[in-house]
Amino acid sequence: MGDLLLVRHGETEWSRSGQHTSWTDLPLTEDGEQQAKSLAPLLTGRTHALALSSPLGRALRTAELAGLVGAVPDPDLHEWDYGGYEGVTTVDIHRTRPDWDLWTDGVPPGREGHPGESPEQVGARADRVLARLSPALAEGDVVLVAHAHFLRVLTARRLGLPPAEGRLFQLATGTVSRLSTEHGRPVIAEWNRRP
Repeated sequence: MGDLLLVRHGETEWSRSGQHTSWTDLPLTEDGEQQAKSLAPLLTGRTHALALSSPLGRALRTAELAGLVGAVPDPDLHEWDYGGYEGVTTVDIHRTRPDWDLWTDGVPPGREGHPGESPEQVGARADRVLARLSPALAEGDVVLVAHAHFLRVLTARRLGLPPAEGRLFQLATGTVSRLSTEHGRPVIAEWNRRP
C-alpha cells in the first residue's frame, strides 16, 4: 500500500496576505517558485502510481517545478469555493462578523457561478477523490498537488473525521505532507515538510 503525498502549492500574493483564494488564478510569487522547486527532493526516489493536480495554474506550476511531469488535472482538487469571501481576509471578515469561522459558518454566495461551499460539500469532493485513488494506492504512492483548505478537508476525510475537522491541520505553502497507514488504519506520517 502506497502513501498519499499532499503538496500545497507555493506562495502567491494572496496566500502571503491571507486573502481567501479559490477561483482567482494567481501565479506563484518568486518565493513560491523557489518553494515549489525545493520540493523535488522530497518527491523523487518514490514510486508514484499517480500524480494529480488542481487545474489552477498555481498548482500546475508547483507540480511542474517540483518535477511531477504529467500530473493530471482533476477538477475535484479545486480549492474551497469561498463565494462572497473571495479575495477577503479573515481579519476583514471579523470586522463585521467577529465570531465567523469558515469551518462552522461557511461563506455567503459570491458572483454568478460561485455560490460558495459548505464543509460538507468540500468533503463530498474529497471523498470522490479518495475513492478514485484507492486502486492507485495499491500500486504505489499517489501525489496530490492542491490547496490548503481542500487538502485539510481531504486529510480529515482520510482519517475518518468529519470535513470540518480539517480545521485541526494547519498547512503552509510549499510543503509536502504524507498520509500513510499503521496497523491498517490511516495516519499522518509527516506534516508540513520542507527540505
